Amino acid sequence: MAQDDYNPDIVMVTDEDGCEYVFEALDRIETDEGQFVALAPLYDSDDEAPEDDEFIVLEVKGEGDETFLTPIEDEALLNELGSLFEERLMLMFSDDEDDEA
Repeated sequence: MAQDDYNPDIVMVTDEDGCEYVFEALDRIETDEGQFVALAPLYDSDDEAPEDDEFIVLEVKGEGDETFLTPIEDEALLNELGSLFEERLMLMFSDDEDDEA
């Protein structure tokens, strides 16, 4: 995939205090426990971004036409999902790098 073809899936998240945050949706999965998304925060400049790759995992819930992203309370589930997303993302990005070579 050429770099010009890249169209990130941008997600705006508003917390309960009304603060808005901008993320890129990296991946989504559905398990027996529910639907989940891995999000990477987007920064205004490269200077603000941390040196290590970071992402957060949230549960996707819906009511009617509205979609809510909620924190995962179960630490064991969160760790399991984090490892699964990390593995999937490494495979996705290593495939992209192989395509460019």
